[in-house]
Amino acid sequence: MEKMKVQLIIEIMGRPAEHIKEALNNLVVRLGSEKGVNVLEKTYHEPMLIKESNDLFTAFAEVTAELETIENYLGILFAYMPSHIEIINPSKVTFPNYDLTELGNKIVQRLHEYDAITKNMITERNILAQHLQNENPELFKKLTTPPEKTPPANPKSKKPKKSKKN
Repeated sequence: MEKMKVQLIIEIMGRPAEHIKEALNNLVVRLGSEKGVNVLEKTYHEPMLIKESNDLFTAFAEVTAELETIENYLGILFAYMPSHIEIINPSKVTFPNYDLTELGNKIVQRLHEYDAITKNMITERNILAQHLQNENPELFKKLTTPPEKTPPANPKSKKPKKSKKN
């Protein structure tokens, strides 16, 4: 298979803004040091404050890279989870079914690993919740009870008060 040219967007979020710039640069440098990956161009965009937060920032980098194999492409998807990725060249990708089988098995293996991690985290959370419930039932109830929702005011449903006449 011929080399692939891809364009991707890598986005990160965090605080403070200076740390975001450094972390994003480190991520792009790490991407370029991957075996079979050659970063051709990179453009960094300045961190921006997220409107809904007081101190969280987001920043992104546009990266054009050349990849030696389809494994590199899928590896980037799993390892870097870009916000967007586009294959620029080649316009058509063909490879033997053995390679597709191998890639499918690698993807399934990775999904099984994520599934195991998720199940372990859920089990640990449940054990911690049970301990908290045993040790401090009031705090457990407070933490696990959804906040009460007050119904929205409906001015049409209110009847005007009658004034008293003397």
